[in-house]
Amino acid sequence: MEGVEAYGFSAAMSGAFLLSSLLFAAFNRRLREPYMDEAFHVPQAQAYCQGRFQQWDPMITTLPGLYLLSVGVVKPAAWLFGWTGSVVCSTGMLRFINLLFSAGNFYLLYLLLLKIHQKNKAVSGFQRILSSLTLAIFPTLYFFTFLYYTDTGSVFFTLFAYLMCLYGNHKASALLGFCGFMFRQTNIVWTVFCAGNVVAEKLNEAWKTELLKKKDEKISSMKASFSDLTRIWRFLAEYLVSPKNAVMLIALTWPYIVLVVAFCVFVFINGGIVVGDRSNHEACLHFPQLFYFLSFTLFFSFPHLFTPTKVRKFLLSLRKHPGLYSLIAVASLFLIWKFTYVHKYLLADNRHYTFYVWRKIFQRHELVKYVLVPVYIFAGWSFADTIKSKSIFWTLMYFACLLAVTVPQKLLEFRYFILPFLIYRLNIPFPSLYRQLLELAFYIAVNAVAFHLFLNKTFQWPNSIEIQRFMW
Repeated sequence: MEGVEAYGFSAAMSGAFLLSSLLFAAFNRRLREPYMDEAFHVPQAQAYCQGRFQQWDPMITTLPGLYLLSVGVVKPAAWLFGWTGSVVCSTGMLRFINLLFSAGNFYLLYLLLLKIHQKNKAVSGFQRILSSLTLAIFPTLYFFTFLYYTDTGSVFFTLFAYLMCLYGNHKASALLGFCGFMFRQTNIVWTVFCAGNVVAEKLNEAWKTELLKKKDEKISSMKASFSDLTRIWRFLAEYLVSPKNAVMLIALTWPYIVLVVAFCVFVFINGGIVVGDRSNHEACLHFPQLFYFLSFTLFFSFPHLFTPTKVRKFLLSLRKHPGLYSLIAVASLFLIWKFTYVHKYLLADNRHYTFYVWRKIFQRHELVKYVLVPVYIFAGWSFADTIKSKSIFWTLMYFACLLAVTVPQKLLEFRYFILPFLIYRLNIPFPSLYRQLLELAFYIAVNAVAFHLFLNKTFQWPNSIEIQRFMW
């Protein structure tokens, strides 16, 4: 990091932390008691603070990573500063843990952008800082900085694991992946993603060597045209069945393999991936979740995905390959018809934005979910087009992880999209400065609306005196 860029990054991070601290104070003035899932998380952390590690709330579905780390931070701080009484492990003190995680996420996002795009000398330090700031205040993630939820810590350890993987420190990456798993079990998918990065890199090197041997310039760009897929699948099969290659890949990825094996043992002993209350967290093949994620990404990345140039390219592609897109449309319609699930929380809990998205859009008419297929296809095409600079092997690996982390979820919940979105956004080419500024302004506006609704537009349910708030 050069001198000017280092000062600029320090100023941006300090300013963001100061603003977050002011927002944190506003949240805690308006909301002193635990809200929503905090009603489970806060008492559980307080029990751990008091040394009652055998106590467990059966309604909690995640492992105790958040509570263990909170005790590990708050207890030494209380001893150091002489805090006693109710302030130790209070709701506000526990929420502050996520404010620290948020600052860490800002730094990790910057380091990841620096590493992933290190070969792009056209990217300025200002652009890197701007993108880091933008992603650090990504609305769905940033909102939970101010509540005692697992999301911010989950993102922190997963991004840290990804960074260590990119630097080749796979033991540290697997250890951090374990920490992420302790925050949310589905983060095991991103441990597999880290291992997949290693495998994809080796496959890409071998593929390039294969092309040089055959002096085949037609597909050396690695842009994964459909005519090349047969050759690529044949290459994959030949490469992976080779004992020499298999041993080499195992030697490189064994820390991740150990963690995945431990996860499988946990699932076997636990009888499933969810701990505690499983009644509302049933796994299913909910393929439309992929379409919801693509729409979510199109909405939050519209400066990059929904541009006049991309629309023209998409229409040109549509005209050149009508048969292919017709097949995709038919497959999408079938998946929506047979595999759409509606969780009872989605229909009943009017505190979440997904409730209104579903009611205002999908429940208007039975055919709406089918009418949206062209939007899904454009979103998917534009999404894939922005990562075409990545190797075909990286792309296949990312999409496999994306399917694994979204499709089994029955509940439509925007928080489940945070990590796949961030990893996607980190890996797309740097957009123009104008589009970066537009993205930042959009995130600021969305955050301002979300915070205003949460803090000021409260409501009550019939026959209840509790104050309810709108949230992600």
